[in-house]
Amino acid sequence: MAFLSYLINGLGLGSVYAIIALGYTMVYGIAKMLNFAHGDIIMIGAYAAFFALNAFHLPLLVAVLFSVAVCTVLGVLVERLAYKPLRQATSLSVLITAIGVSYFLQNSAQLLWSSATKVFPSVISGGALNLGGVSVSYLTLITVLVCIVVMTCLTLFINRTKTGSAMRACSEDKGAATLMGINVNRIISITFAIGSGLAAIAAVLLCATYPSVYPTLGSMPGIKAFTAAVFGGIGSVPGAFLGGLLLGVIEILAKAYISTQLSDAIVFTVLIIVLLIKPTGLLGRKISEKV
Repeated sequence: MAFLSYLINGLGLGSVYAIIALGYTMVYGIAKMLNFAHGDIIMIGAYAAFFALNAFHLPLLVAVLFSVAVCTVLGVLVERLAYKPLRQATSLSVLITAIGVSYFLQNSAQLLWSSATKVFPSVISGGALNLGGVSVSYLTLITVLVCIVVMTCLTLFINRTKTGSAMRACSEDKGAATLMGINVNRIISITFAIGSGLAAIAAVLLCATYPSVYPTLGSMPGIKAFTAAVFGGIGSVPGAFLGGLLLGVIEILAKAYISTQLSDAIVFTVLIIVLLIKPTGLLGRKISEKV
């Protein structure tokens, strides 16, 4: 029974990683860049939800929507101001810029709200549901359910809408997509908007589980979600979902059965082993370049 409890808690944590990883993998899949400021957008989303709940006393759903709106606008601004001018630049230039944006957001948060940790309000009842002798908290169930809904909606959006088709076209070949009349810059902006909105949802779920808000909040979850995206196959939406869930389960089981201090090392060791066996990740596909 203890193992099942750890497994379910791992799925709950992995669901948060999966939602964050979806933002990473969408941006990489379409813009072919790694947005290392994504974790700090999570942090801004957490602060937005915190002030919406504490200062404005808004209902939870309205606070989440407010956080999503703030992160969506921020994601589009970051893309327009920092990344769009580097569209034809080298990967190293974009990577350095992403790191710079990350530090800019962290230091801006420290200047605006200080580095002191703020306690995130309790937004979900601390009750639990008994499933066959295993106690599962409502928060874990809601987190997993939200992840499934997000994944389903995102998959339908990508596969069933005109914008989603344009995203898939840009992912395959931006030049050909431009020749077909697709506005690539607009599609990349939409991708950043969606990824940043998902970051806000993940921020609320993360702060509901670990109720504290501080300027470096998004750093470690961002790194782990990026790891999950690589684990599942960077650029693959189902891969990000699977990678996030597996990463959460591995982390919780490592903490429970091996060592709390070594859990992160174990997670990254598993990633290295997987990439040695399958360099493209679990669901990634090898892309052959034409010469």
